[in-house]
Amino acid sequence: MVDRRTSRIPLLNTLAQAPMRLEGQFVWGSNYTFLARLEGEAGQILAVYKPSRGEQPLWDFPAGTLAAREVAAYLTSQALGWDLVPPTVWRVDAPAGPGSVQLYVEADPDRHYFTFSGDEKARLGPVVIFDAVVNNADRKAGHVLLGADDHLWLIDHGVCFHVEDKLRTVIWDFAGEAIPEALLVGLRDLRRRLKGDERLRAAFAALLSAEEIAALERRADRLTASGRFPLPGQERPYPWPLV
Repeated sequence: MVDRRTSRIPLLNTLAQAPMRLEGQFVWGSNYTFLARLEGEAGQILAVYKPSRGEQPLWDFPAGTLAAREVAAYLTSQALGWDLVPPTVWRVDAPAGPGSVQLYVEADPDRHYFTFSGDEKARLGPVVIFDAVVNNADRKAGHVLLGADDHLWLIDHGVCFHVEDKLRTVIWDFAGEAIPEALLVGLRDLRRRLKGDERLRAAFAALLSAEEIAALERRADRLTASGRFPLPGQERPYPWPLV
């Protein structure tokens, strides 16, 4: 298991550059997803590899863009300062072609939102704000993990960042409540970095359209201005299946 406190540069370099060997394929889900083993600066690690050419077409998302959205979700998590998404990179020289490569997180699959204790669910405020910012259309219970060190991790962000409101999540516990100041600070940090960090803007521009980046900024501004957790606001506010 990789300690999440390990320096991110060696870890990201390993994900992006180290020789990759496919160990197997995840059988759930509609898109091709592989377990890969890499060995580089960060030592030997496991990763989840999602090639763009293995994506099934969706009517509402541009073809071949889901893997890029996985990387954009990681960038957003880091810009917020919350470390929710496992380290994720875009990689061109991968066995099945370009796609996202994300650090594999060891977690008990039976521990998820619907089996969390009350105290564990109380920790999910940042998850709710993150999902609202990235416009997550598929926050299933099983996409919220507690790692072996009890760190909260979020996975599967291929259907995020749409310009239209598509927030679908199982986590509506905080709906309408005031957003704590610590989370508002994260939102302001995100906006500041998107405005002033040219490298970050360039990284987003390589992954999302200009319209999608503008929509991301508007959602962050809207949450900051309202100071409230979002309310269910569409016909189908829950994903399917739920887990």
